[in-house]
Amino acid sequence: VSTGIWNKPGPLTIAERERVRTVPYLTERVLCRQPRLCEIGAVAAAGHERMDGSGYPRGLTGTAIPAPARLLAAAAVYQALGEDRPHRTALARADRAAALRAEVTAGRLDGAAVGAVLTAAGCRPTRRTPLVAGLTGRELEVLEQLVRGSSNRQIAQHLSITPRTVGTHVEHIYTKIGVSTRGAAAMFAMRHGLVSAAE
Repeated sequence: VSTGIWNKPGPLTIAERERVRTVPYLTERVLCRQPRLCEIGAVAAAGHERMDGSGYPRGLTGTAIPAPARLLAAAAVYQALGEDRPHRTALARADRAAALRAEVTAGRLDGAAVGAVLTAAGCRPTRRTPLVAGLTGRELEVLEQLVRGSSNRQIAQHLSITPRTVGTHVEHIYTKIGVSTRGAAAMFAMRHGLVSAAE
């Protein structure tokens, strides 16, 4: 990719964006020429993937993105936001932290990876860890049980709450993630790395 594209002050054209999107793929190809670097190449190639599938070059989702690549993605975003670019000035540390937390809430970056990056960067943790789609900790616990095929009554027993409370949590989960069935909720959870496909 030419420096003209990297240093362009305005929006990129479609062709320029596509050229930029080839960088992770080409990085992997170059690194894999040396067999001992191929594993690093695979991580580098997945460093622009996003938990919701909106990344590139392969559009991987959730647990299909290796943990080191999730960490690389969070670190790369944090670092990039702290650098002056032709189209914007560098963001302060607190603003970068807020931007990363927003990416977790939107379902694009892994919460654990963002937490690790922000801790390493010396950012103070928030009282609440940002969660995918705004789900609370309890809603994530209910979702995990839904994915396992548990009934509302079984979930209530497992979490020591009433079945009616479980029903309320299920309604909130469906609304927040935009689904209407348990199967769709399970797919959402797997796509966003909230549970593994094996569960």
